[in-house]
Amino acid sequence: MSINHIRPWRNIERRKSRKIHVGNVPVGGDSPITVQTMTNTVTTDIKGTIAQVQAAADAGADIVRISVPDQDSSRALKEIVKESPVPIVADIHFHYKRGIEAAEAGAACLRINPGNIGSQDRVREVIKAARDNNCSMRIGVNAGSLEKHLLEKYGEPCPQAMVESGLDHIKILEDNDFHEFKISVKASDVFLAAAAYQSLAEATDAPIHLGITEAGGLMSGTIKSSIGLGNLLWMGIGDTIRVSLSADPVQEVKVGYEILKGLGLRHRGVNIISCPSCARQGFDVIKTVETLEQRLEHIKTPMSLSIIGCVVNGPGEALMTDVGFTGGGNGNGMVYWAGKQDHRIDNEQMVDHIVELVEKRAAEIDAETV
Repeated sequence: MSINHIRPWRNIERRKSRKIHVGNVPVGGDSPITVQTMTNTVTTDIKGTIAQVQAAADAGADIVRISVPDQDSSRALKEIVKESPVPIVADIHFHYKRGIEAAEAGAACLRINPGNIGSQDRVREVIKAARDNNCSMRIGVNAGSLEKHLLEKYGEPCPQAMVESGLDHIKILEDNDFHEFKISVKASDVFLAAAAYQSLAEATDAPIHLGITEAGGLMSGTIKSSIGLGNLLWMGIGDTIRVSLSADPVQEVKVGYEILKGLGLRHRGVNIISCPSCARQGFDVIKTVETLEQRLEHIKTPMSLSIIGCVVNGPGEALMTDVGFTGGGNGNGMVYWAGKQDHRIDNEQMVDHIVELVEKRAAEIDAETV
């Protein structure tokens, strides 16, 4: 077991929700909180889309969403699903036939608002296609596309309007005896999204898909998502998450895992604890951490590594990590193993040595958990 175990004072009590499945991935109940992303390729570019799905899966994505705006995209989806290593969610908006085509093409889930696709007959056709093809659904309410009657009723997008929209869509599915669904109430405004999600969590036991939509670029979007999703997750709300960034989908996955790791909710890969560096540092901390992040991306085993520039906080941080290095004088530093001082090594050899030790420690942890 990794030394960086969950301590009692860090436990988060998750909201109780029912469990559904997106393909072979469980969502809700006692299942791990899953991490999602969405491709930004043109769906009919089958090769490019598959490559992006694969890259996201390699980064740890449990589920990937793909937009299906037209019939050509539906045809492409069938080929993409065959090659995908993870379940695919088909993003459908207003055309009910795209939902039927996506379910028949092998999508594991439809992102669709049943109230937006027309008559009850059309809704029933989509539900039948989903049921016949073991396809779940996600109701996706968005503050930027609320129904006209709700905007007239409330005057503007607000938590009450968003939750009412979500519950209206839920009723349509439940009236047709369909219960394999999850739901989201997204907004680009962190406060609006958080308030809507809190109210939604009290109103339904459906699994909740968390997201701050249109959050922005890599830096700003990461910060907004960390504030919004982090607070909700801390309250126990959320069964699956998607960080929305104007960036490579792989970055969305990485940020999603960092949020979950920061809250102790899910662990994947090496959690690097490092100092911001100062004049006391015995080596170039920033450059070293950047290099180690790249060279340790292949490690999937949950474990911890401390890289601290000097002895002020280094020994204390190393006590709580699987592997550690604390800078000293004379061009060398102390290596820690399982929280204890082990040996010294020259700074020039440190990166290669740390990589070897992390790989060794990961193998030990894997062997212990078999």
